[in-house]
Amino acid sequence: MSAYIVGFVVPLVFTLIFRNTKNGKKRGLPVDVGGEPGYAIRNHRFTSPVESAWEGISTLADLFELSCKQYKDKRLLGTRNLISRENEVAEDGRSFEKLHLGDYEWLTFGKAFEAVCNFSSGLAQLGHEREERVAIFADTREEWFIALQGCFRRNVTVVTIYASLGEEALCHSLNETEVTTVICGRKELKKLVDISGQLDTVKRVICMDDEIPSNVALVEGSTSWTVTSFSDVEKLGQANPVDADLPLPADVAVIMYTSGSTGLPKGVMMTHGNVLATISAVMTIVPRIGTRDVYLAYLPLAHILELVAENVMVAAGCAIGYGSPLTLTDTSNKIKRGAKGDATALGPTLMAAVPAILDRVRDGVLKKVNAKGGLSKKLFDFAYARRLSAMNGSWFGAWGLERLLWNFLVFRKVRVVLGGRVRFLLSGGAPLSGDTQRFINICLGAPIGQGYGLTETCAGGTFSEADDTSVGRVGAPLPCSFIKLIDWPEGGYLTSNSPMPRGEIIIGGPNVTVGYFKNEEKTNEEYKVDERGMRWFYTGDIGQFHADGCLQIIDRKKDIVKLQHGEYVSLGKVEAALIVSPYVDNIMLHADPFHSYCVALVAASQSTLEDWAKSQGIVFIDFSDLCQKEETMKEVHASLIKAGKKARLEKFEIPAKIKLLAEAWTPESGLVTAALKIKREVIRKTFSEELSKLYTSR
Repeated sequence: MSAYIVGFVVPLVFTLIFRNTKNGKKRGLPVDVGGEPGYAIRNHRFTSPVESAWEGISTLADLFELSCKQYKDKRLLGTRNLISRENEVAEDGRSFEKLHLGDYEWLTFGKAFEAVCNFSSGLAQLGHEREERVAIFADTREEWFIALQGCFRRNVTVVTIYASLGEEALCHSLNETEVTTVICGRKELKKLVDISGQLDTVKRVICMDDEIPSNVALVEGSTSWTVTSFSDVEKLGQANPVDADLPLPADVAVIMYTSGSTGLPKGVMMTHGNVLATISAVMTIVPRIGTRDVYLAYLPLAHILELVAENVMVAAGCAIGYGSPLTLTDTSNKIKRGAKGDATALGPTLMAAVPAILDRVRDGVLKKVNAKGGLSKKLFDFAYARRLSAMNGSWFGAWGLERLLWNFLVFRKVRVVLGGRVRFLLSGGAPLSGDTQRFINICLGAPIGQGYGLTETCAGGTFSEADDTSVGRVGAPLPCSFIKLIDWPEGGYLTSNSPMPRGEIIIGGPNVTVGYFKNEEKTNEEYKVDERGMRWFYTGDIGQFHADGCLQIIDRKKDIVKLQHGEYVSLGKVEAALIVSPYVDNIMLHADPFHSYCVALVAASQSTLEDWAKSQGIVFIDFSDLCQKEETMKEVHASLIKAGKKARLEKFEIPAKIKLLAEAWTPESGLVTAALKIKREVIRKTFSEELSKLYTSR
C-alpha cells in the first residue's frame, strides 16, 4: 500500500511544480509550390524535398552495398530455427498446429551481402534475363529480402504479390507483368501448381524451402517450368559468379500490386529513386536509430510500409529479426504452450505495426489485468489514469520522473509482451484509434510514430515526430514530400475553411511513383506534373492542416473504406451485390476504419417479408414489429450472406450485423435522390444512433 501512497503524492507534487507549457512548435511550414492552386506545407527542417541522404548513393542496390561494407561484422538478418512442429487438439476436437521455435540465428551484413551476390549470380545462371521480371510471392522472411536485393544487383524489376492473394488476382498480376521467374515459399508453390494452366509466361520457380511439394513433379512434366530450391540457386551462383549489372535511379525497382480497392489489383511502378527518397526521409524521423537497434519484421514485405522499414534498418546498421503475426508473442496462436514468441526471443527495440496488432496487444493486457483484479487492478487503473492525465497535462509528468516511477511500479511488466525493450513504434496501413495510441504510449513507455502515405507515394507522405503526443493526427510532411490541400467544392472542403484549411490531399516529391503498370488512363487521372517539373499524386483523401502544420485525415472522396486490418471495401460494389436479396428494398453498407467488419442498414421489402413471416407462422403487430424480431433479422441476414457468396464477395465485405428499417427510402424522405440513388451522408446522419449500436452490441 506504501507504493500506492507514493504513487499518489509524488505525481501530485510534480504536477504542482511543473505546469503544462505548449511551445507552439511548428512541425510543418507553408511553402510556395507550382501546380493546381491550394494550401501546401513542407517539413519544417527541409526547404526542398530530400532525394538521398547519402552522397553518391542513388539506388537501393548502392545503399545495400554501402551498408554491408560499413557494418560488415554486425548482425543483419535473423531467423529462428524450428525445433518441432506439433498438433494440439482442442476440447471441441479441432486440431491446431503449434510451433516450438528456438533462438535466432544470424547473418552478418558481410555474409548477407555474399548471399545476395550468390543469389544474383545464380539467377543469371538459371537463364533469367535483365529485361524479364521476377515475382516474389511469399510471407515475410530472410530469403524474401535476399531475393529482393539479389534482383536489384541484376537490375531486374521485382513484382511483389501478397501471399494471401486469391487465384484470380494472382493470375492477373503474374500475367499482366509477364513474369518469367516466381520466387515463393512451399505453401505458395502449391497455389501456383493449382493455377499453372492459367499462367502464360512463367518458366522458372524458385522455392524458398528445400522441401518441395510432391505435386510439383506433375507440373514439371506437363509444362516448361523448372523448379529449383533457393539454396541451390545460391550454390549455383557461388560456383559461377557473375558481375553485377547495377540499376540507375530512374529504373523501375518494384511493381507493387495493391490489395485492390475495386476489382483487380493495380500494379504501382516504383523507381529506385522513388523508394530511396522515402527511406532517406524516414531516416531523419526515427530518433537515434543505429547499430544498437533490433527490428522485428513480421508485416508483409509485399506492402510498401514493411519494404521501406526494412531498408531503413539496413541503412542505419540495425539488426532485423524475422517473425510472423501468428508467432509474435508467447500467447500467439501458433506458439506451443510454454515456448517463446518472436518478441520474447528477439527483444526488439523498434517495431512497425498495423492498428489491429496494437489493438490485440491492448486487449490482451486488459484481459490479464481484469483477471487479476484486487489491489493489482486498482494500482494499474490508478497508474494509467495518472499517466494519461500527465500526458495530457504537464510535460514533466509525461516524460520525467513520474513516468519512470510508474514504469518501475506497474508498466515494466506489460512491456514484456513485446520483449521489454521497445523504444519506438511506427504505425501505418490504417487509422489508429486515439485510445489504443494512448494505451501503447503509456503501457509500453514508447512513442508511436503514426504516418500517412500510399503505395503510389512509396509510403511517403506525413509522419508524426517522437515528441508529438497528440492523437488523431498523422504528423507533418516527411522531408521527401510536399503536402497540398486543394478545394473540393462538391464536398464542401475548401482551403479557405475556418479554423483550418481543408481539401483533397495531393502529395508531391521525388517519392511519387511513375504510375500504374499498363494503365495509362488511370495514371493520367491520378498523377499530374506541374510547370516546375514536380510530380503530384491525387489521393482522393480529405484532410485538414492544424496550426502547427500537422495533417489530419477527415474523409474520403470516393465511397471506399479501408477496414482495421487494411482490407478495402467498395461500398457501392457490395450494395449492388446484396440488393438482389428479395427481402431488400434498399441497402446502405457502412464500414468503420476502426473495426474489422462492415454493418448495413436495410430498408426491408414489406410484401416479401410479410409473406415469409406468414408462411413461418410468425405473429406480428405491424411491419415495424416484424422488422425488430430476431428471427426476421436472421432470415434477412442469411439472405444477404447467400447473395454475397454468390457474387464472390470476400467475408469482410459481407455485413456482420444489420439493422432492418420498416420505412421505405423515398425522394420525399430525403434519403434517396430523384433517380433513387442513396444519399450516403444523409442516411449516416439520420441513422447514426442505429449504426453506433450495431458496433457496440454483442
